[in-house]
Amino acid sequence: MVNTLSHIGIGLLLAHTLGLKGRKRLGIVLLSIVPDLDYFTYSLFTLISGGVSHEARNQLFYLLGHREFTHSVFFAVIIAFLIWLKTKDRTFTFGGFLAVFLHSFLDYTTSAKMRPFYPFSANESALRAIYPFDPVVNVIPLLPLFIVAAEYMKKRNIRTTKIEDRWNTEDIWNDKNVDLRALERKDRWSIRNKDILNRKLKGFNGFHNFVIRNEGKFYASFIVVLLIWTTMFPVAKIFLIDRISRAEGTEISYNDTYPISFGKFLAVYPISDARYKLLEVSYWSGVQKSFYVDKITVTGDVPDTSAYAERTGELYTNSVPQAIDYPVYSVSEKDGTVTVILSDARNPYVKNWPYFDTVYRFVFDRGSGEYEVYESHYGREEKKLDKNYFE
Repeated sequence: MVNTLSHIGIGLLLAHTLGLKGRKRLGIVLLSIVPDLDYFTYSLFTLISGGVSHEARNQLFYLLGHREFTHSVFFAVIIAFLIWLKTKDRTFTFGGFLAVFLHSFLDYTTSAKMRPFYPFSANESALRAIYPFDPVVNVIPLLPLFIVAAEYMKKRNIRTTKIEDRWNTEDIWNDKNVDLRALERKDRWSIRNKDILNRKLKGFNGFHNFVIRNEGKFYASFIVVLLIWTTMFPVAKIFLIDRISRAEGTEISYNDTYPISFGKFLAVYPISDARYKLLEVSYWSGVQKSFYVDKITVTGDVPDTSAYAERTGELYTNSVPQAIDYPVYSVSEKDGTVTVILSDARNPYVKNWPYFDTVYRFVFDRGSGEYEVYESHYGREEKKLDKNYFE
């Protein structure tokens, strides 16, 4: 979950590195946030999804859902092809592809699952090796925006100086219609503020001049640092998970681990038919904590608890998106209805809006077998889901 400003900064990095200017530079910046236009397509999806079949709903989600089609490699290729048809500019086309691709790649390294090879494969995955609020990934891309702001302030200072100089011309001071005392007061005020502004801009100007002299190397180095950083953690995670899997005597899913803070991730595996084992892992020191979570908990006497939990799991498996990787069920019964709360085993142990922080409440009528489902996302108010969500 890299912030939008950082994506824009990466677009600026690419544009400067490739030597693009003017409209083409602006084009690369805009293309760097094009994948997130799926926020709007997802709004369209929510409006029409209730009136279509279950299968049609799933396919529409793959096309219109957030971090779905617009975050795929194929989408980046389509954008590059359209740019080439319009401009026949190889550099701009390559930059456009990279702007879209790097947006998706950075999102892919953080937390949310995606379908990177859709429509050729509907399989979802995520590296989940980098914390969504990682300082390097989120701050380094902001430096180009800082430089642009410094340049704007420098130009503004030059324009201010020209305006101030106008008050000191001989024609103005000789004009009998001008209030000389007011001009003197304004001149003193302007000089004082100009000195303050110049002191503040001194550091900006020095940094900006350094960047101008070394523009190509400077921006390219940022790209290299980002690529190294976003490669280092996924590779380190491979070795860590392999080592932990051998120590635990099981195979831990790389795809289903989740970053919980800078340099830490949560790994999970089913230790038995009834429990999960959760491991808090540091890139620097290995496993730091471990704890257990029951797959099913029961309130009261519900003799067919397992059957209702199993049916809930089957219904959820038919839905998209598949945010819950390690389902836990809380089952209770009241007045002839059985309620099953479905959530992810990791929910209580991850802060800062994890992508599996969704709770489903299935309410089954014991007599008729009919059911209703309610969803609570990020702790917000529940909403009722349509039947075509599941079948």
